[in-house]
Amino acid sequence: MARTRGSNCPAAGFQVEPSEFAKVALILALATVFSQSRWRGTPGLRSVLLALACAAPLVALVVKEPALGVALVLAAVTATMIVLSGTKLRIIAALAVIVGGIVALVGGTHLLKSYQLTRFTSFLHPSADLAGAGYNAAQAKIAVGSGGMFGTGLFHGSIVAGNYVPAQQTDFIFTVAGEELGFVGTITIVALLFIVVVRAARTAVRTDDLFGVLIASGVAMWFAFQSFVNIGMTIGIMPITGLPLPFVSYGGSAIFADMIAIGMLQSVRRHHSVFTD
Repeated sequence: MARTRGSNCPAAGFQVEPSEFAKVALILALATVFSQSRWRGTPGLRSVLLALACAAPLVALVVKEPALGVALVLAAVTATMIVLSGTKLRIIAALAVIVGGIVALVGGTHLLKSYQLTRFTSFLHPSADLAGAGYNAAQAKIAVGSGGMFGTGLFHGSIVAGNYVPAQQTDFIFTVAGEELGFVGTITIVALLFIVVVRAARTAVRTDDLFGVLIASGVAMWFAFQSFVNIGMTIGIMPITGLPLPFVSYGGSAIFADMIAIGMLQSVRRHHSVFTD
């Protein structure tokens, strides 16, 4: 649903966003680590530490980029795969305490830049700074709400056409659907994304080997978390983190990564079907 008109059109040329492919790499790496350790019994502390050693460099590089939204996706995927790997509960509880301490430390020592903290908190009170950090969130909600039930029609959205909403092709593509397609169009997009996530989760449930379970569950969390955050930030219930909407936002790297993930799901499902028929 990429836009091709107006001054917000992406610059010409071929660009690669490595952080999008980091999601694929992380899922494959963690699935390999836990599936190999499972042959020796229940994954323990060594497996968790090895998994974190794989995830930490990716998260650090993505934060350095900076792409905090992608870092949150990587963190959510890592947590999901650790929990579903069969790791002992006491290790998971200890890890949760450590992560909570790190988050508190980051917030208390101001390791994040001021504009990054502002983007995370502006959604709570967007009207407090309409000329600054709250502008994007406020305009996004206005655009989504102005569409009504059936929208204004494709390429007939006055707010979108006036470029009042930034990043219409990528981060705020859902505002275009809200204004031009209305509630019917947006709920259709949500339903289609929900079907993708459910099918991924269903693949995970029906797979016998741990490697396939972790691959499918990692992809399911990726799509679910990213969709929820992207849609949530356009309607004011989530902070603005710069995440694209899977399969909808413009961007070659994002679409390539999404399709690779679908290919991984198909491979897991095919492997299960071949050996169970």
